Amino acid sequence: MKGPVYLQLTDEDLAALAISTAEVADAIEDALCKAAAGTLWTAPKCALQPGDGRYMMATLAASDDPPVMVVKSVLLNPENPAKGLDAINGAIMVLNSETGLLRCVMGASWVTGIRTAGLSAVAARRLADPSSKVITFVGCGVQARSHLSAFADLFPLTEIRAFGRGRENIDRLCDLGRARGLTARRVTLPQEALEGADIVVTSITATFDGAPFLNAHWLKPGAFAAITDLARPWIPETMQAFATVVIDDHTQEKAMPVPMVAPELVSADLTGAVSGREPATFNPARPGAFIFRGMAAGDFAVAALAYGRSCKG
Repeated sequence: MKGPVYLQLTDEDLAALAISTAEVADAIEDALCKAAAGTLWTAPKCALQPGDGRYMMATLAASDDPPVMVVKSVLLNPENPAKGLDAINGAIMVLNSETGLLRCVMGASWVTGIRTAGLSAVAARRLADPSSKVITFVGCGVQARSHLSAFADLFPLTEIRAFGRGRENIDRLCDLGRARGLTARRVTLPQEALEGADIVVTSITATFDGAPFLNAHWLKPGAFAAITDLARPWIPETMQAFATVVIDDHTQEKAMPVPMVAPELVSADLTGAVSGREPATFNPARPGAFIFRGMAAGDFAVAALAYGRSCKG
């Protein structure tokens, strides 16, 4: 008996679709509105840490309009680069939500990078100064590059600052900035990186176990921080400097053993912000932050968008 026919899309195939930042952000906002209306169903992100440095996680979301179920599973292993592999690898399955039939298997790296930057873009549409010019990156790897691409599309950036440990990643990020016509420079002190920046993106490795070193009081009034790393590098006692703190998902956060930020500081989750049920607006007098783990609705939105675009192509 012949098996079902399904698409197979590599990360290179997905990148070649040339999906724009605006399209990604719009797709995520649409997914969040469906979640608020009860027509997109998601499960909290689940994760495993065997204790040897590996980090494994999975997300699940489904909708009947379009009739799609998305399952993503990725694994981070800090030993991978020594083997000539990316630190994070995984795969995504797209299935029909009515029949369960497999429709597509795609790489997870492109979707994860674009989804994470897309979630930040959705928050930045509400919390960042529209005239933002200076962006700082603390951590200069894949997520920094994805966020540079996304935020350069959304804001009139003129300068990037790069702070991190890996010189190769710093140079690559700065080269990408210069290719977009931006001034780019490496900074060596955390305070120098944050002070005066309009937007700050932190994306340190998931295996970071050092002492927090970023002080939120260093941020200027009206600055926006996209915090993709569970706020590990941020000094907890300084987080009250933020006027507005948005997280990705209230339900997911309550299921986690360790909160990213003190619960009393949280103003909204992303669904509440997008739907207008919770406050999330730019405050020129104080900085704002989006702190997030990643959420199934984001993976669903980007994977479904890419799958639909591939089918049309």
